[in-house]
Amino acid sequence: MPSSAWMEAATSMGARTLTSGSSISSASETPATNRRLAYPMSDIRVILKDHSSSKVYTSASPVAGEVTITTKREVRFDSIQIILLGQTKTAFEGISVPQEITHTFLKMMMPIPESTYPVPRVLEPGRTYTIPFNFVIPSQLTINACNHERLSDQLQDHHVLLPPSMGGGWQRDDMAPKMARVEYAVKARVLREDGVGGRKTRIMEATQAIQVLPATAEQPPLNVTEKDRLYRMSKTKTLRRKLLATKLGRLTAEAAQPGAAVLSADGRRVMVHPMARITLTFTPESPRTLPPAITGVTAKLTAHTYFSSGTIADFPNLGEWNQPYGLERRGHFFTSVALPPVALAEQPAWTPVAAPQLTRRDSGYCSTSSDAEDDNDNDAAAAFLSLPSSPGKTATTTTKPKHKTNHRRSTSSTTTTTASSTLSSDIPTHTTTLTIPLALPTDKKTLVPTFHSCIASRVYTAHLTLSLATTGSSSSSSSSSSTHTVSLVVPLQIAVEGFAPLPPPPPPPSLLSLQEQELDDCGSLASGGATGRLPSFEELAADEHLRPRVLRVPAGEFLAAEAGGEARAEWMVRGSATAAVAAVAGGGEEVDDGGCRDFTDWIVV
Repeated sequence: MPSSAWMEAATSMGARTLTSGSSISSASETPATNRRLAYPMSDIRVILKDHSSSKVYTSASPVAGEVTITTKREVRFDSIQIILLGQTKTAFEGISVPQEITHTFLKMMMPIPESTYPVPRVLEPGRTYTIPFNFVIPSQLTINACNHERLSDQLQDHHVLLPPSMGGGWQRDDMAPKMARVEYAVKARVLREDGVGGRKTRIMEATQAIQVLPATAEQPPLNVTEKDRLYRMSKTKTLRRKLLATKLGRLTAEAAQPGAAVLSADGRRVMVHPMARITLTFTPESPRTLPPAITGVTAKLTAHTYFSSGTIADFPNLGEWNQPYGLERRGHFFTSVALPPVALAEQPAWTPVAAPQLTRRDSGYCSTSSDAEDDNDNDAAAAFLSLPSSPGKTATTTTKPKHKTNHRRSTSSTTTTTASSTLSSDIPTHTTTLTIPLALPTDKKTLVPTFHSCIASRVYTAHLTLSLATTGSSSSSSSSSSTHTVSLVVPLQIAVEGFAPLPPPPPPPSLLSLQEQELDDCGSLASGGATGRLPSFEELAADEHLRPRVLRVPAGEFLAAEAGGEARAEWMVRGSATAAVAAVAGGGEEVDDGGCRDFTDWIVV
C-alpha cells in the first residue's frame, strides 16, 4: 500500500478520536467508517504483568507491564503514548443511527523519557521495541472530572469517585444493559505529526481492557420521603378473614434501611452481610382477636441502572427521574434476582402494648360548681333589684326558682363526671420485630458497587414480602384462616472493602505542653490567673473562639486615587516584569511569584 493511502486511512481514523479529559462526546456526529490503521502489517501489543482474564483491580492496585512494537517496514514516528483510560458510554436509539455518548473521566498518561526513543525516530523492520509502564489505580478523581451544574453539593462527592467496570468483561452477569457501560483500558499509540498544522495521526494502536472494582465506603442512610417512588419503607393493611367479612384489625409494617453489604476486593465474596429489620404493629378491633402468624418471608434483589445523554444534576434514585419535557434523553433499566428464602426457626413473639388512658376534662358548664356560681349570681341580682329605684319608692322583687332543665343537666353532668372522668381501652396493640438476613448471590451474579457518575448510576433495592395468616378470635371454634401479604422496598447499598478510613484525630496536648504554650514573656500564665492554675481544654477552646479579630481600614495611601492607584499599578507592573524575567529564565514557562497574596496582606491584618 502506498504511503498516501496509509495517510488517508490514518486521517479518517483520527477524525473519530473521542474527546479526552472530562468531556462528553457523541459518536453519531462522525460517519461510521472502517477503523483500519495506517500499518496493518505492524504488530503492537500491551502486555500486563501477572494479568489474567479473571483478575480484578481495585484502588491502589498497580497496573504494570510493557508495550512491544514490531514492524515489517521502516516506520517514521514522532511520539508514543501509553495511557490508562476510563470512560462511561451510554447509547440511545436515534432516527437514522444509534447515538452513543462517551464521557472520559480518567486519562493517566505514562511519561516516556526521551532516552527511550531510538535515534533517528524510525522503527526498523524485524526489530522488537519494548517500553515498560506502571500505573496505579487512583482512589478518586480530580475535581475537574465533574465540572457541570449540580443541584446538590453531595452529588459531586459521588461523581469524583471511580465508577466500577460495568456492561461487559465480567465472567458473570453484572445485570447491566447494553445501553450503559463503564470501561477501563490501557492503550498504546504510535503517533506521527503531519507537516501541515502539526496534527498528530495514530499509525499504530493497541488496547488491553481491565476490570476495576474501586474501594468504596459505606454512605449514610438515605432520607426517603413520599416523593421517592422507588422505595416503600412502610405499609398499612386492613386484615379480614374473608373478603366481605368484618375487619379483624390493622397491620402496619415499617422497615429501616439495612447496613451496606461489603464485598471483597475481587467481588466474589460477601464480607459483611446486610440485615433488614421490619417492625410490625397490629391493632385489633376486638380484645379477643389474636395477632397474625408469620408464615413466610421472601426477598429479591433488584439492580437499577440509570443512564442519560447529558449530565445528571441530582440523584436519579430520589425524586422523579423521567422528565417528559427534558432536553436530554434518559433511560432506566432494572432487573431482579431472587434471594434464598428466609427460614423462620420459630414464630416471633408479639408484645402487647396497653393503649393510653383517655381522661375526660370538665368543661365547667354543667358541673356542680357552675350551679353554685349561678346561685351566687342570682343572689347578687336579687340584691341589686331590691334597691329603691327612686326616692320614696320601694321596689319589690321576687326570686324565681331554678329552671328544671338546669337542674336536670346538673344531675346528669354530675353522674358523667363521676363515672366517666377516666376512660381506658381494653384493646392492646401488639408489636414485634423481624430480623431478615439478606444472602447476596455472588456465585451467580457480579454485583458492582453502588455508584453515581456524571451520565450513569447504579443502585440496588431489596423487595421484602411477608406472608401472614389470620385465625380470628381466641374463642372462635372455626379453624379457617386467611392469608395476607405485605411488601416493602428498601434501599440497599453495596460497597467494596479496602477503603481507608480517615486517620484518628491527634491526641490532646499534655498539661506540660499547655503550660509551656500559655506562659508569657514574664513567666506567668497567660490565662491561668493570679493563682497559676492551668486552664482546662474547654477554656482554651473558648479563648481561641473569642480572641480578638480586627479587620483594619486600609491606610489612606492605599485608597487615594493618586497614591494608592499608582502604587498598585506600579506593583502590578513590577510583578509582571518579574514573572516575565522568570519565564525567560525558566524556559518559557510563566512563574507566578504570589504578588496578589502579598498585596492582600498589606491591607488586611
